[in-house]
Amino acid sequence: MNIDRIQENLRSVQGRIADAARRSGRDPATVRLVAVTKKRSAELIRPLLEAGACDLGENYPQELWEKFDALADSPTPIRWHLIGHLQGNKARRTIPMVRTIHAVDSLKLLRSLNDLAADLPDPPSACLQVNTSGEDAKHGWSEAAILDDAEAIAACTRLPIVGLMTMAAWGTDAQTARPSFIRLRAVRDALETRAGLRLPELSMGMSNDFETAVEEGATLVRVGSALFEEAGP
Repeated sequence: MNIDRIQENLRSVQGRIADAARRSGRDPATVRLVAVTKKRSAELIRPLLEAGACDLGENYPQELWEKFDALADSPTPIRWHLIGHLQGNKARRTIPMVRTIHAVDSLKLLRSLNDLAADLPDPPSACLQVNTSGEDAKHGWSEAAILDDAEAIAACTRLPIVGLMTMAAWGTDAQTARPSFIRLRAVRDALETRAGLRLPELSMGMSNDFETAVEEGATLVRVGSALFEEAGP
């Protein structure tokens, strides 16, 4: 395991985020890096924490549960994010562990989480997933459907809904992903108006396109492989 390389990668990604923010006239402090740690061991994650990363993202609830326990002794406080699909039967155990759920992908799931939030003193925030690429394999509302559900979404007041989330189409690169990010921003603006909600967060951008996402307004970028390049197993 190359600890120095992991920490160099983190600094590089942070620098690229800052540069992209400045190119678009934004303060780099308005963009948060969520380090995606799926399928990475606790030993590989600790160097990120030691270097100052505190927002960690997991795709699968079971893996999040394991790492939540394995890293409970971390001197650096961890803000856990669930960034993958959440099945309703895993929600009750998961939501007390996380600060943000990025992929609330249906009104049914949103209502379920809203009900569960009633029992929590400090429920996690949520981003609603929009399928801006139009791919059948992806979860999430269509751009039209989420606006149609605006009133029902606004009625879910126990769970803090803070923004929207998307993934660009498979096979896109930094530039061909851009339309998906532009569409998410436009849907966010329309939903704010229609639902009467303030939705400051845009969760978009991964290792191959996060700089473009930042240029288009991302406030949360989900980066994994770029942080672990050449770091060993």
